[in-house]
Amino acid sequence: MYGEPVNRSYRPLLITVGALAGFAVIGVAVGQGGWGTPAANEQAIGEISRWCERVSGGLLREPVNTLGNLGFVVAGLAMFWVLGRDTARGGTAPNRFRVLTPISILYAAAVVFLGPGSMVMHGTHTFFGAWIDNVSMVAYITIPWVLNLAGLGRWPDRRFFAVYAAVVSAYAAGYWFLGADLGIGFELFKVSIPLWIISETVYRWWSPRLRWLSGFTGFVVAAAFGITPATMIRHPGEYWWFFLFWLPGLVATHPAAGRRRYTPWFWAGIASFMLAYAIWLTGNPDSRWCHPDSLIQAHAIWHLLTALATWCFFMFLRTERATESAPPGSYRSGPADNAASGS
Repeated sequence: MYGEPVNRSYRPLLITVGALAGFAVIGVAVGQGGWGTPAANEQAIGEISRWCERVSGGLLREPVNTLGNLGFVVAGLAMFWVLGRDTARGGTAPNRFRVLTPISILYAAAVVFLGPGSMVMHGTHTFFGAWIDNVSMVAYITIPWVLNLAGLGRWPDRRFFAVYAAVVSAYAAGYWFLGADLGIGFELFKVSIPLWIISETVYRWWSPRLRWLSGFTGFVVAAAFGITPATMIRHPGEYWWFFLFWLPGLVATHPAAGRRRYTPWFWAGIASFMLAYAIWLTGNPDSRWCHPDSLIQAHAIWHLLTALATWCFFMFLRTERATESAPPGSYRSGPADNAASGS
């Protein structure tokens, strides 16, 4: 009798492993015949790619940068294993990232998806590869800020998934038909980073006044990536989207029903990502650190460090505990939730 619940608990992990195996088989089969016409912004075989590594004529156009994405696969599978293990132990959990729930499964699946998504881009140099790479990044980065908005607006899970699906689907269609900036100079991945930090600020220190002041946090985040407020003012047509910095405050009608512990995991995730970003800046042909024929590639290290960041943020989300004012059932996952998630 004990074996059946355990098997159910690890079902998402086994399904994901099976999907990855299918992806590998299809990729090798298709790649044997070549990847077809490369995207217009990709270099020819033998030249140095946009991400420094020399373009190969073999199965993978950028072998090292492609395989560096295995870090996301390992991180996501580890999340599924941890969630399955915790669920198999039974009982209740203090939040939805301590057992298998639809939201925790979505997070782990999005991390795994980052791996194949980026692999297709670096491995094939096709437009489809660039599209699926960007869709995978948006599929991940959208989760934390929409999840924060859901908590601050006291949305039911159904609304969270509806908003999340709408954002990712709109982006995927827009990129495919209109381009990376959706035809309006708007790059969702880049804007999602300040939205996450802004929403996290409101989540932690909610107050009526902070709701409206929180948008200014976005300018601080943008400045950390080299986009100063002065730059935004001088180029309003390019940075028109800054008004979205006030979206979290607009939605935050209630204080969060939970409290997260930021040390050490949140700050470890931030540090890992910022170090990855600094290394990412060196992974281009114009950098003096670019060695196109080396087995050590800056962009592959970027993949590994950002994969580590996703793990840190996963552990951070597991620290949340309901506050005394939390509505009943806001953060606890018991038998009903487990049954709904198929665990």
